[in-house]
Amino acid sequence: MFKILVVEDDKELNRSVCTFLNQSGYEAAGCLNATDAYDAMYAAAFDLIISDIMMPGVDGFEFAQTVRELDTNVPILFMTARDDFASKQRGYRAGIDDYMVKPIHLDELFLRIGALLRRARIASSHRLEAGGLVLDADERTAYLDGTEIPLTHREFNILYKLLSYPKKAFTRTQLMDEFWDVETSTAPRAVDVYITKLRDKFSGCDAFEIVTVRGLGYKAVLK
Repeated sequence: MFKILVVEDDKELNRSVCTFLNQSGYEAAGCLNATDAYDAMYAAAFDLIISDIMMPGVDGFEFAQTVRELDTNVPILFMTARDDFASKQRGYRAGIDDYMVKPIHLDELFLRIGALLRRARIASSHRLEAGGLVLDADERTAYLDGTEIPLTHREFNILYKLLSYPKKAFTRTQLMDEFWDVETSTAPRAVDVYITKLRDKFSGCDAFEIVTVRGLGYKAVLK
């Protein structure tokens, strides 16, 4: 059974989410602040963490960053009233994997948790397969129907990211933040060049397609 830690200072919301998750087949534990959450994490291993941002003492940003330093794989989902882009950007830069704005729908939360746990299993295996395509994160290799497709380090990272989150759209800025140096002066449109190269290299692959999301960025769609 998957264990989920809920870090939320609203006692009623914390209780409601934990009750819902426990009734949905998960084992949920609630903490009202980051300090108690650290203690809970030292006492037990959790498969996923749900956290608010605005909490007394240590806020969600600092909490997520600390968790990510301790565990690079555990999925972190922000559940917050803050709906501004700056907060979302700061959260993703701190290492979170998903972001929900309150008031939340519990059924949607359930779906997102399932997706995050599936992706975590893919990440922990360091291997991704889609039809005849096999990506190996340890060896940094891509094979299509048994034939290796040469990829640069950045091409591999972008493709692995997109295929790890099928149907999830990533902005050019998000991809730049993750795969380019922080101090880079390269324009976000540089991402387009890499997407074009990936499309060319995998034009013969019928397992997936990199789709342009107008006004936003790109997503991978499995066929």
